[in-house]
Amino acid sequence: MILKKWDLLPENMKTEEVKPYYLSLKKKTGSLIAKRIFDILVSLVLLILLSPVLIVISIMIKADSKGPVMFRQVRVTQYGKTFRIFKFRTMVTDAEKLGSQVTVDGDSRITKMGNRLRKCRLDELPQLLNILKGEMTFVGTRPEVEKYVNCYTPEMMATLLLPAGVTSTASIAYKDEDRLLKDAVSPDEVYVEQILPKKMEYNYEYLKKFGFFYDIKVMIKTVTAVAGD
Repeated sequence: MILKKWDLLPENMKTEEVKPYYLSLKKKTGSLIAKRIFDILVSLVLLILLSPVLIVISIMIKADSKGPVMFRQVRVTQYGKTFRIFKFRTMVTDAEKLGSQVTVDGDSRITKMGNRLRKCRLDELPQLLNILKGEMTFVGTRPEVEKYVNCYTPEMMATLLLPAGVTSTASIAYKDEDRLLKDAVSPDEVYVEQILPKKMEYNYEYLKKFGFFYDIKVMIKTVTAVAGD
């Protein structure tokens, strides 16, 4: 996981707002390489060890409601590239046509099985496939849909220097994000104007502090946060 040369970055990322973050990450090539090796080895081992769990969850999802086992949605990752994320389906089929692209507390689109999976974050397990493919990493800015990335400020584009992550310090701080959006008249508007900028402050700080062992620390904090729910 080595950064592209500055001249090869997308035009909308070659800005003065992004440059300080780029130069900081450029000095940490060793950690970037270790990060990718860790991603490959750990995601592969976990996919093998958790395969029985993944199969059982798949069967339970099919038994609980109609629709596919997996939820595949286009998200944005490193350098603004798009990919299709793997998640266990936790909502009714065509949920995106029935409401916002963000989920609120008590969302009627969430299935019974989906609610259980979300509480333990088990719906995120299939993203191990995205990590193995290099589309995601264990720790990094959560992948947004194109709709929200199109609202990014020039500085927010710096978060696309690294692959999207399964967890982050922002994810931990806003693990109850759905509750914050519960009473919003326009969840999408509240998310873009209020929540996203605050989450980005955590993401900027992560880019500044980035290091292989800092990633391990964030992963441990994530496990603790989920276990404490």
